[in-house]
Amino acid sequence: MKRVHIFVKGIVQGVFFRHFTSLQARQLGIKGWVRNLPDGRVEIVCEGDKDSLEKMIKWCRKGPEGAFVEGIDVTYEEYKNEFTDFRIIR
Repeated sequence: MKRVHIFVKGIVQGVFFRHFTSLQARQLGIKGWVRNLPDGRVEIVCEGDKDSLEKMIKWCRKGPEGAFVEGIDVTYEEYKNEFTDFRIIR
C-alpha cells in the first residue's frame, strides 16, 4: 500500500473536480480526501495500492470535462492507513 499527496493546478475549481475525484477514488478503492485551496489549486491525499494510485494520478492530469489541468505535483509519502473512506473536505 502507498500514499500520495497531489496538488492540481489550472482551472480546477468550479468544474466539479472534487466531486469527480471522489467518484474516481471510490471506483478505484482509494481512501483519503480532496479539497479546494484558496490559491485555486485542488489538494488530494490518498492511500491505496500502487496500481490504483497510478490510475488516480493519470486521471488527475486530465480531470473531469470542463477542467483545464496545467500541471500536477505528486509526492509519495509513507503509508499511514489513517482513512476509512474518501471524503470531500469543504
